[in-house]
Amino acid sequence: MDKYSFLEIAAFIGIFLVLFLVLFLLTVKTKHKLANWLLAFFLFTNAVDACKFLMRDFPVNFINLEAFRWSINYLVPASFYFYVLSVCYSNFRLKPKHLLHTIPFVAYNLLLMWGIYFVDRASKVHFINGMNDMPLMHFFYFLFEFLFQVYFIASFLVIRKSKTVYLENYTNPNISVLNALYKITILYYVLHFIVLMRWLVTFIFGLGEIRAWIVTLDGFAFLFCTCWYLFAALNNPEFFRGVNSDLKPITEVVPKQKSSPVIDDEKNKQILALKELMIKKEPYLDSSLTIQDLAEQLDMPVKDLSALINLYMNKHFFDFINEYRIEKAKEILKDPLQKELTILEILYQVGFNSKSSFSTSFKKYTGTTPTDFRKNPN
Repeated sequence: MDKYSFLEIAAFIGIFLVLFLVLFLLTVKTKHKLANWLLAFFLFTNAVDACKFLMRDFPVNFINLEAFRWSINYLVPASFYFYVLSVCYSNFRLKPKHLLHTIPFVAYNLLLMWGIYFVDRASKVHFINGMNDMPLMHFFYFLFEFLFQVYFIASFLVIRKSKTVYLENYTNPNISVLNALYKITILYYVLHFIVLMRWLVTFIFGLGEIRAWIVTLDGFAFLFCTCWYLFAALNNPEFFRGVNSDLKPITEVVPKQKSSPVIDDEKNKQILALKELMIKKEPYLDSSLTIQDLAEQLDMPVKDLSALINLYMNKHFFDFINEYRIEKAKEILKDPLQKELTILEILYQVGFNSKSSFSTSFKKYTGTTPTDFRKNPN
C-alpha cells in the first residue's frame, strides 16, 4: 500500500467523521443552534476541501464542481471567525451586514463563470492551464491568504477579549472552554501553514515527490485536527456558553488610570457599602451572579462597580466573589453540625457549579484541599 492509499484512507475517515459531526450538529436539540450551525458549516467546508485528497487525477468530467470547490475556500476563514464569535458571545446573531463577508466568494465565482462555468470543455481546460499565469488569479491567491490572516488574528483577539470580560464580569467563567477554543484556533492555523508549505513547494519545485509527501502530511493533519476537535468538544460539554458582547473590558470603558489609583472618601464609602452587601445579603451564593446583578443590588452603574473592583480593589470580579464563597465554604467545613454534607453539596451551596473550579479556588486561597481542610481546619 503506497502513500496515496494511506492518504485516501485517512482522508476518507476524516471526511466521514466531519460529515457525521455536521449531521449531529444540525439535528441535535439545543438552545445553541446558531453556534452549532456555524460550526457545521465550517466543518462542511473543510470536508469539501478535503475531497482533494481522494483525487489522484483532475476530475475532467466534473470541472464545474471542482472549480466551485475551489471557491468554497473563500468562505472558510469568515465562517470560522463567526463560529468563534458565537462561542465567545452568547448574544451573537447573524445580520444582513454579515453578507459582506461573502464578497470574495462571489467575486471569485464571477471569474469562474467567465472562464469555466459557462464555456465549453476546451475553453475550460485552456483557462485552467493558464490560471497560474493570470495576474487576476494571483490577486485572488493573495486575497485568500490575506483574508485568512485577518480572520484568524481577529479570532485570537476575540478569544482574548472574551476571556478578560469573563474574569471581570462573571463569577463562574468557563475559562477551560476558551482555552480549548484558543488551542483549536492554533491547530487550524498550523494546518493552514502546511497548505502554505505545499503552495511554496509547488511554486519552486513543481508537482514532484516533495509536494506529494507534503500533501500526505496535509491529509493526516486534517484527520488529526478533526479527531482532536472532537476530543476537545467532548471534554467541554458547555462549549457554547458565552458572554454578553455588550460588555467591554474595564480598560475600554474606564479612562486610563495609574496602576494604583487614589482611593478617596467616596470610593471608601462605595467599597464599604459593597462589602456590607456581600456580608448581609450574601449575593455570592447565586452561582449565576454577574456584575450586572450586583450593580443592580447596589444601585450603581455597572462600569462604576467594575472600576471599583478591578481598579480600586485590584481584583477581578471572579476573584472578588470567589473569596467570599471560599470563606463561606470554610465556615461550613468547620461546622461539626454540617459534617454530613459532602464536598459536592457544599460547593453548590456556596455558589460554585464545578468541582474543579471549587477545588482550584479553595487551594488558591487556603493552600490546601477542601477534604484536608475539613480534617484539619486550624
